Order: sequence, then structure tokens, then C-alpha cells
Amino acid sequence: MTALSSLKLTTAKKTNNVPQVVARRNKISVRIKEQIEMALAEQNGTAFAVTKLRSYVDKESGLRKQTEVNKRVKAWWFTSDNGKLALAVKYGARVLELSKGKFAVELTSAAELVPTLEIVKSAVEQGELDNAIDSAATKLRSGFKK
Repeated sequence: MTALSSLKLTTAKKTNNVPQVVARRNKISVRIKEQIEMALAEQNGTAFAVTKLRSYVDKESGLRKQTEVNKRVKAWWFTSDNGKLALAVKYGARVLELSKGKFAVELTSAAELVPTLEIVKSAVEQGELDNAIDSAATKLRSGFKK
């Protein structure tokens, strides 16, 4: 008797691709997490920096190398015309339409920023903003066509 014959074998295969909707949810979820971390750092008075790897070709050796550089992250919150804090959720450079004609969430203070971002993150993960993300992605993609 071989070692494999004692195991229960199956024909299941791991899929290599993720559905586009799930990939978009994951992308915006990561961005919301960065915004939460930035808001927490601002409230605590600490510095916030996200790093990314940047590739370059070394002029002396001709080899491709990587280095860590700070990634520029812009805050999604701003002071609106009425003087209150507002939070606009972005997908790429596009602001998402959260409801018909509504593009931002009004906040009374900066203390509401992190809980509001966590609510938005859970809404994204549950698929409540899929239509808004899809329309923003379509508009974003149309800008790359010749």
C-alpha cells in the first residue's frame, strides 16, 4: 500500500484569477485602510508614511535594483463650504457617488473620521458600493483609450 492511497484525493483545483468585482473591492479596501491609518496618525500627532518598492537600473552595473520609497497618500477628508468636515471616498482619481447625487459624508468632528471610514470599509466589503465602483472604474478606464 502506497502513502497516497491512504489519502482522500479530489479533482479540485485552485482558481488563478479573482473575479473583477472582488479585485476592485480589495483594491479600495486597502486604500480605506491607508486612510484609517493616516487619520489615526493625525489624531495621535505621529508621522504617517506608506512605502512602496521602486525599480531602477543601476548605471554602474546595469542590473535592475529595487529600493523603498515613500508613497504619496492624499487625505480623502476636507473642510466643506459650510465649515464642516466632509469625507469623499475615491476609487483611483474618481470620487464615488455614495447615493444619488451625494458624493461625500458630512462629519461633525475629526473624532468621527475613523469610525466613519470603518463603516465605509465594511460597506465596500459587503458589496454595497459595487455599482459606484464599477461606474468609476469604467470612467477611469475610458481615459486610457486612444
